[in-house]
Amino acid sequence: MKGRNQHVTKRADGSWQVKGEGASRASFVTTTQRDAINRGRIISSNQQSELIIHRPDGRIRARDSYGFDPFPPRD
Repeated sequence: MKGRNQHVTKRADGSWQVKGEGASRASFVTTTQRDAINRGRIISSNQQSELIIHRPDGRIRARDSYGFDPFPPRD
């Protein structure tokens, strides 16, 4: 992976954020999870990294890879 993995998580104030792995500040903050996921996909695609989407309780809901995939699907 070239860039930092991006995480979509819920904040304490109820808003949603996109935050790079290991970063101290969020890259993007919005009121809906859908907006955060859409922006996270753009950021992950530009950085060729992975997008990790979390549920409101913090558990991982989904992962999308936009870069090097060690196990690509077979066609």
